[in-house]
Amino acid sequence: MNLKNKETEVKFYVNNLQNIEMRLHSLEAHLIEPRTHEVNLRFDTPASDLQRGGKVLRLRQDKAVHLTYKDESQLKDGALTRREIEFEVSDFERAKQFVEALGYQVIFLYEKYRTTYEVDDAHIMLDETPIGGFVEIEGELDSLKPIAEKLGLDWEAAVPASYHALFERVRKARGLTFRDLSFENFKGMKISPADLGAKPAD
Repeated sequence: MNLKNKETEVKFYVNNLQNIEMRLHSLEAHLIEPRTHEVNLRFDTPASDLQRGGKVLRLRQDKAVHLTYKDESQLKDGALTRREIEFEVSDFERAKQFVEALGYQVIFLYEKYRTTYEVDDAHIMLDETPIGGFVEIEGELDSLKPIAEKLGLDWEAAVPASYHALFERVRKARGLTFRDLSFENFKGMKISPADLGAKPAD
């Protein structure tokens, strides 16, 4: 069982993930997880109790299945930190049914392709999403900014928002009516930094 207690991370919107990956190779970063497709389900009560409290209940399917709970995040020195409880489960559909039986419902589906590297005891995630490329750096707070600088990322351009929040910005900006951040929904659509309310960090 994989159990985590705390998450400290920073996220950047980038124009070119390939350039970031080339920098990681030049830093002799260790490849933790090759490019993997993820499907994530986010749950809440009908009254949106979790979202109003800044909390997250999520089920993720990649090469394994993980159930995750996150407390409300705190912004500190440009990074987000919060308690995270995550563990592996054996069956995606049965876990979904279990969470729904407790009174929660799926409010959001999002998918991405993620490649994970390790540098200086921190994890660097390269995320290809339907709304653009993102880099997440997760590790000890004082290590995040130096790693971002090594990757040529502008710390001041960090995006303190979840993919759900970014999707909501895009949905409002573009007048979209669908609920999910899927590649099928965004097929053929070009999303701009203005749509995201963010600027590229590279």
